[in-house]
Amino acid sequence: MPRRTPSPAESTDLLSVDTDHLRPLAERMRPRTLDEMVGQRRLLASGSALRKGIESGHVHSMILWGPPGCGKTTLALLLAQYANAEFQAISAVLCGLPQVREVLAEAAQRFTSGRRTVLFVDEVHRFNKVQQDAFLPHIERGTIIFVGATTENPSFELNSALLSRCRVHVMEAVSADDIAISLQRALLEERGLGDRELQISDNLVHLVASAADGDVRRGLTFLEIAADLAGEGGTITESTLEQVLADRTRRFDKGGEKFYDQVSALHKCVRSSNPDAALYWLTRMFDGGADPSYLARRLTRMAVEDIGLADPRALQMAIDAWETFDRLGSPEGELALAQLTIYLATTAKSNAAYAAFNTARDDVREYGTQEVPLHIRNAPTRLMKQLGYGKGYQYDHDVEGGIALGQTGFPDAMGERIYYQPVGRGLEIKLKEKLDALRSAREAARRDDE
Repeated sequence: MPRRTPSPAESTDLLSVDTDHLRPLAERMRPRTLDEMVGQRRLLASGSALRKGIESGHVHSMILWGPPGCGKTTLALLLAQYANAEFQAISAVLCGLPQVREVLAEAAQRFTSGRRTVLFVDEVHRFNKVQQDAFLPHIERGTIIFVGATTENPSFELNSALLSRCRVHVMEAVSADDIAISLQRALLEERGLGDRELQISDNLVHLVASAADGDVRRGLTFLEIAADLAGEGGTITESTLEQVLADRTRRFDKGGEKFYDQVSALHKCVRSSNPDAALYWLTRMFDGGADPSYLARRLTRMAVEDIGLADPRALQMAIDAWETFDRLGSPEGELALAQLTIYLATTAKSNAAYAAFNTARDDVREYGTQEVPLHIRNAPTRLMKQLGYGKGYQYDHDVEGGIALGQTGFPDAMGERIYYQPVGRGLEIKLKEKLDALRSAREAARRDDE
């Protein structure tokens, strides 16, 4: 059965227990009041709806959506404390439907005796639809105050029935300045590292806070490791932190919403001709462990969609950069993709071919299966010729100027259409001049025929 997590009020009693020093620093320093929480100024500002609800004890079921270490578990604990409710936590990673039903049955029994339960479900997006549906009647009856925590976009990961019964609160990554406040508190308070009499400069505290990358728990873990290296009464130096922070990584999601947000940022910075920003996002994804082959494919798509015929060289450069990466691998091949990114962002842009293709596809769907006009059908047999296949076709190379202006290439039911409209940038300037002249000549030839 899932273990019940102590409430903040109970956790203060644990400070006197001999085993308290075995708990991680991040757990010992977990905020015990709303005022002790760092970050989330918008969500928990004085007078905000959520803060008023928590302080009055009138809390509602909710989804807390935010990155790791931003305070989701802590906020759920404080909800239970202020509401004088039982706090129970389960993890969607570890629990199945039988355990969920057992916890809900306990909460129902507790409810009949007049005590509410704050049920905290960590990683709630890992539950499937059936598991999520199990909470619905208990939320409706008020048996539980449901608090789901997720790092994924609830719109994509949670079913609509659960979302309709919960309010979604967006929690943000904690700033380095706010994490520094938490670290300073840990250095001073007895429940933290206050009894060790450690020395560390403010600059180095901010270095740890920055390395935490928005995650308070991570920052406190870094500080605890540094404190162990420095020893009782020691000084945490720059060389100490070099050891602690040497292998840190930035937050990155290789398959979720955050990943696609960064891909979107890369694409849009290329489109807006901002090579510096585009290179930043490419490097961020390299740093986070994104598959370079996937990035090569996306960059090739940009060469086709956003550069197009304004600079046809871009597509060949994209294929060459992709092939270079396949031959060299990482990290050497990443330079080829970086070079490609800079070129794509710098060169002339046109989505005219992309737009033309989409418009032609729309016409195919709208007009259905149209017959090929007789004059441009193939006529390899005598019967086909007798039926008029190829009749009236003008061989372009035999006419003056090399283009037969009077014949159409579209089905009769459609008439002439214009899909491709070159822009006045790059090579398409020349293409536009040529096509404008040809289209005017064809229109004049059609009028003469009439």
